[in-house]
Amino acid sequence: MTKSYDYDVVVVGGGPAGLSAAWGAAKKGLSVVVLERDEAIGQNVRTSGVTWIKEAKSFGIPSEYYNEISNYAFYSPNNYVIKKSDTAQAAVLDVRKTYQFLAYQAASVGADIFLRTSVTDAIKNDKGKLSGVKATSLKEELVFNSKLVIDASGFYSVVGRSLGIVMPWKRFGAGAEYEAYVDKIDSDTWYLMVGSQYSPAGYAWIFPLGKNKVRIGVGVGKPNSQADASKLLIELLEKRPKPLNDLGRIVPVEFHYGLIPNEGLRQSTIDDNLIMVGDSAGQANPLVLEGIRYAIEFGRAAGRIGGESILQGDVSKESLKSYEQTMKKAIGSKIAAAVKVQYRWLNLSDQEWDKEIEIIGELSAEEFLDFIKADFGVTNMLKLAAHHPKLALQQLFQIIKNTNKDEET
Repeated sequence: MTKSYDYDVVVVGGGPAGLSAAWGAAKKGLSVVVLERDEAIGQNVRTSGVTWIKEAKSFGIPSEYYNEISNYAFYSPNNYVIKKSDTAQAAVLDVRKTYQFLAYQAASVGADIFLRTSVTDAIKNDKGKLSGVKATSLKEELVFNSKLVIDASGFYSVVGRSLGIVMPWKRFGAGAEYEAYVDKIDSDTWYLMVGSQYSPAGYAWIFPLGKNKVRIGVGVGKPNSQADASKLLIELLEKRPKPLNDLGRIVPVEFHYGLIPNEGLRQSTIDDNLIMVGDSAGQANPLVLEGIRYAIEFGRAAGRIGGESILQGDVSKESLKSYEQTMKKAIGSKIAAAVKVQYRWLNLSDQEWDKEIEIIGELSAEEFLDFIKADFGVTNMLKLAAHHPKLALQQLFQIIKNTNKDEET
């Protein structure tokens, strides 16, 4: 026998985007449910948890849930640079605690959460419009009827693909990492490593969590390389190239694996009775493949704007346009430019990476962070190009300048 539930808003996915969307909608006084396939919120970590302190504070994430980073080391096969900042600006999150913080936040304003609940299909009403989802839980068939569905299902875009309005991602990053104990680590410094000895098309990383605890990982750009990120991670720990050779013992404690889209934003992130958010919508910065800050920001916006549309009695695609317009105005050109830069990076040889590191070394810590964050305002980038007139950097900023122009026309 199929169980049926009625809600104003069904949110598919209990990650940062979905939980933030649930919070935004429930604050409007609407009935909201989050459907999460895992046994616990944050049970399976699929991200390294890199974000930025300014945004973490604005979201109310407790400071004890992240390790602050003030120094940024960048390694190529035969070169390296370290940028030091007077104040910590980046953060490495305790992902599980952060997600559960967002879950309790959503629950506190009335949202329900169903665990071990996998969405299998979208439901349409007699007018052919989305009206909910089908799911299974412990072999039981469930139906969730709703006025609005928010697809926060991550890489697989479960609802959007079920409706046939989006296609599977063709370009994406595959990342494998260990959370591990190490004998020695500077907990104020993160390490990014590029070149063939780390990843044939991507990069490797060491992100400290404090108290001899780190995340060591490898990311591979698909389809640029068919390499297996998990195997590359094992090889990395066996060969221990710089800076891994300075860590002393490396004792893996937990394995993480995840996929993240690398094509930029979906052409459309809305439809009648539907909003897509987070990785489902392609809202990630491709340069370091971090998207938590955008997931939370636009998850909240999706819940708020979707909730307002419900209260006004109209959840058509037209009524939801302000979500997409606001989001694309804020990050559309930045992500598009970052995608082009990242595509360029994926094709660099070891020798070219050595030169790239030299160019990066000329940037101040603040300029470097603006770049890594994909904070690609035209004025800021042109100023940087003028200050650092090397040809490769000028070419890079010309890409960004042209992308911003394209977005504005």
